[in-house]
Amino acid sequence: MCYGFDGDQAMQASRAQRGISRRGVLMGLLGASAAALSLGGGAMPAVADVATKPWKRVPPGKISIQLWTVREALGAPWGPGDYDTTLRAIAELGYPRVEQALGYFGRSAAELRAFYDSIGIRASSSHDGVSADDAALAIKLENAATLGQKYLNVPYFASNSLADWQGLADRMNVEAQAAASYGIAYGYHNHAHEFTTDLGGGRTPWQVLTERLDPSLVHLEVDLYWAVTGGANLGEADPVQFAIDTIHEAPQRVRQFHVKDRHLDGDMADLGTGTIAFDRIFAAHAVEEYIVENDTPDVTPLQTAAVGYDYLRSLRF
Repeated sequence: MCYGFDGDQAMQASRAQRGISRRGVLMGLLGASAAALSLGGGAMPAVADVATKPWKRVPPGKISIQLWTVREALGAPWGPGDYDTTLRAIAELGYPRVEQALGYFGRSAAELRAFYDSIGIRASSSHDGVSADDAALAIKLENAATLGQKYLNVPYFASNSLADWQGLADRMNVEAQAAASYGIAYGYHNHAHEFTTDLGGGRTPWQVLTERLDPSLVHLEVDLYWAVTGGANLGEADPVQFAIDTIHEAPQRVRQFHVKDRHLDGDMADLGTGTIAFDRIFAAHAVEEYIVENDTPDVTPLQTAAVGYDYLRSLRF
């Protein structure tokens, strides 16, 4: 997710830092799109193929949605709408899980858990920043445990300082150890700048994190849109393969995906309407949660949610 994060501004800054123009990104994506088309690009196989080949599919119980996607339908201060009505609609679409963001909208963790239980949905994950101190960490973990979360992820960090990234990794290791005592898996969610920011000597934040985060304690929640964007910004001929290699080369386990599509011009897209060949990625690596997200829904938040769920249910790979 991109809660508290200006994705467009960050993308432009990342391109500028590497001296990459919008046209350069577009050309990289055209190559990725061609590769996607040649391999099916996430399209449904023919009916005969489905009947005769051992196609895999995303298990419906592993589909989730990041609530940042539907923020404008959750009510004040994000926009019109109503939290309860929107969450009921998400449950009716078939989602068994959500990834928390934006707070509890006037409820305690226990009250929110009761509401989710009443509509048959689970808050299995959340995005929460690194805590200011151990007392704040304890409250964060108590709330996550009350909600029944299995995962808790740091959603965003930005700095041009090597020491800052090293400090983040060290603090995350501490928080992950505490989270483990609650039975909660602690992770990091990427954007594109982790792959492109030069911290000196060509070292990137992604290198620092994957070298310094304890693989026995910290997992990765890979945002596929941003991983592909990182590859495109680096000038990779096949940004989708860059994302796959990133997943496979990390010493940390990749346990969750943010599944977010991308238009040819680099903007975010509803699932299945963009260029990312998710079938290639899913065939290369299976995860425990496939989390639908679009920071800028193409039509309405709930239509994006519906399109995303249907896409993941129909995809074969």
